Amino acid sequence: MLKCAGVYTCEVDDAEAALSEINTRLNDAIVLMENTVGVIMCHPEFVQSGVLRYICDRLPFDIAGATTSSQAVNGIAEDMVLTVFVMTADDVTFRTGITETLTEDIFEPTRKAYEAVEIPSSTPRLALIFAPLLSHHAGDDYVDAWERVIPGVPVFGMMCTDDTVDFSESAVIYNGQTKKDAMPYILCYGNIRPRFSIGIFSDKNAMPYEGTFTKTDGINVYKINHTNAYEYFEELGLAKDGLPNNIFYFVPFMVNQIDRKDYDGIPVLRELGLFAPDGTAIFRGNIDEGSTFKLLQGTYDDVMEIAERKFGEAAIQPDINGILIFSCVVRRMLVIQNDSLNELSMAREKMGDIPFMMGYAGGEICPTSVYNDAATNRFHAYSLITLII
Repeated sequence: MLKCAGVYTCEVDDAEAALSEINTRLNDAIVLMENTVGVIMCHPEFVQSGVLRYICDRLPFDIAGATTSSQAVNGIAEDMVLTVFVMTADDVTFRTGITETLTEDIFEPTRKAYEAVEIPSSTPRLALIFAPLLSHHAGDDYVDAWERVIPGVPVFGMMCTDDTVDFSESAVIYNGQTKKDAMPYILCYGNIRPRFSIGIFSDKNAMPYEGTFTKTDGINVYKINHTNAYEYFEELGLAKDGLPNNIFYFVPFMVNQIDRKDYDGIPVLRELGLFAPDGTAIFRGNIDEGSTFKLLQGTYDDVMEIAERKFGEAAIQPDINGILIFSCVVRRMLVIQNDSLNELSMAREKMGDIPFMMGYAGGEICPTSVYNDAATNRFHAYSLITLII
């Protein structure tokens, strides 16, 4: 039977004291069984101080994860904190690894990393992935790579982030090493039953604009309603002088991927990044040609309403061993006007004694549905994703 624990330290200067805190909290929470792995998240200052490396080098199991801005586990919701979500079992097997540098291609490094480790004969029940922020790759590229390597297996994870303006300190983590251009992963085999939930802004606050992406290629949108993409937004007053209006960064697109063969009827949210000189709109996730969309205005009340509902639903599920939660860093920006820790504090309250970890992400990866043991894996933006195991 799988057992989980969320443990933490706020000690960013004294590595030995930080490790002692982690070990004490872990020993108080669970007894490690035959197979153990950890998901780690931390503020970048733990990387810079050397505390991250010191802890990872001395824990007796593999660790994968990423930097973030703020986190919560049982007992704390804080900005300057390092957290570890530990999973241990006799009847669940874990395999970990990290890709080579991800340059032009993601699939081949992912395939090679997967084949380089000792893989059980059975199919994984779950893949946890931690992706870097690379401007030349869409979040969908990481999902698609794993879909080709292990088709139909649920993929859950996040893109690294931090609390800088340009996310320059973001990195992924594997066994104490930090990388800006590689992807660590954890594969789970055996007696584990993952369940998923996605919270997105509802269309109750939809702006009075809808349309169709009529010419696209991956993250590039050339035409909307058969009009040059930039001209479309400029006419609506949402772009000026070649740039999106500032408020536009907080307006998600609810995209209905109607032309996808595997579309399950559940929309995804997309974020506009910038415009090319020719008026091409460049998004942070792939836009399928023929997809329809609505523009939604996100607010503090929306963030907290979604969080309260989704945390409450997760906490009453049967047979919970642990819960992992990733929330878009833009959601954190929307709650900063009140208190940047409000969403995290609500998670801590709703989870109670259920072992959990929550952190912020630069992009979210989660199945929209699982049918006949095959997952419809998707990349998300502006979203709150939950894994119950």
